[in-house]
Amino acid sequence: MAAIPTSSQGPGLAIDARSLDALRSKAGADPKGAAREVAKQFEALFMGEMLKSMRASTLNTGALDNEGSRMGTEMLDAQLSQKMTGLPGGLSDAVMRHLERQMGLSPGPIPSKAAANPTVLPLERLNKPTAIPQTGAAGFVQQHTEAARQAEKTTGIPAAFMVSQAALETGWGRKEIRHGDGSTSFNLFGIKAGPNWKGPVAEIRTTEYINGRAQTVTAKFRAYSSYAESFADYARLISNSPRYQRVMADADSAAGFARGLQKAGYATDPAYADKLTRVINTTLRLQRSLA
Repeated sequence: MAAIPTSSQGPGLAIDARSLDALRSKAGADPKGAAREVAKQFEALFMGEMLKSMRASTLNTGALDNEGSRMGTEMLDAQLSQKMTGLPGGLSDAVMRHLERQMGLSPGPIPSKAAANPTVLPLERLNKPTAIPQTGAAGFVQQHTEAARQAEKTTGIPAAFMVSQAALETGWGRKEIRHGDGSTSFNLFGIKAGPNWKGPVAEIRTTEYINGRAQTVTAKFRAYSSYAESFADYARLISNSPRYQRVMADADSAAGFARGLQKAGYATDPAYADKLTRVINTTLRLQRSLA
């Protein structure tokens, strides 16, 4: 039996289809509030099942045990479960903290190692989409923020935007461009080695969108001697090239910066601007937590 809604609970439990739709809408506008609501509803369900189990162990089979009394007991248990839900230090607090980490509203543990986003498995074996946040996302931001700030001083491109694009291009450091021997190219932005590039290169198989369709191609990418050099080269490219003039003009907002890059043809992914905007928002939250 679904719990009876109260004024503090909202429209109902998430097991109701209309409540699910309401939660989806709330998650877009207020993700933290949606996480809190889901955590409270989970705790209410848990408390309801616990009360139900306690009632079953002390079942009364006397004259007063009938359909009406059982319905009244269930209604009372539903109200009790709601009254006991959302108390400080309760189960909902722990569930909410877990949901916030999964949704990117608070960072996961910050790794102590210097490597970008260390993982248990070798990087080459991680052929699945990157979950955000994951263990090491905060470490990635912490590792690269200083180099991004140095690049910001000379070009004006916000450091958070550059760190975010590096995170998007490398899957928070899990899928860096590597040489044939497995060593990193330090290329965090996927900048290709064109005819005018005189430095070292890394040649890899990559995905390009040609006429709207994803295709695997072989391409040469620039290689650097450090991550700081990668940030500096990227910042020079964006700030000095006429192709990216509109990007600099719209760099006062995350969405404007991301749209400018996509319109200028930085990436062939048709959803690149939306993806980058989401990652920028995640990076900004992580930076605030690390401050």
